[in-house]
Amino acid sequence: MKLKQSFGMTKNSGQGMTEYIVIVALVAIAAIAVYQFFGQTIRSQTSGIALELAGKKSDGAITQAGVAADATTAETTTKKGLSAYSNDASR
Repeated sequence: MKLKQSFGMTKNSGQGMTEYIVIVALVAIAAIAVYQFFGQTIRSQTSGIALELAGKKSDGAITQAGVAADATTAETTTKKGLSAYSNDASR
C-alpha cells in the first residue's frame, strides 16, 4: 500500500518548469532575430533619443535611422530564393 501511494501521487511541477524554460528560450530567440533584422534602425533611433535628452541636435542620428529603415524595407521587398542565387553571385 505504501508503494502504491508513492507512485500514485506524483507532482507535475517539473513539467511546468520545463515548459516555462522552452517558452522563455523561444521568446529570446525571436528577440535576437528581430534585433538582427532591425538592429541598425534601433541603434540609430536610440542614439537620436539619447542626443535629444542630452540637449544636443540629433539630425544625423535621425537621418541614419531613416536610411537604415529604408534599407530594411528594401531587404524585405527583395525576392529571395534559390532562383535568385545565381543572380547575386556576380556581386
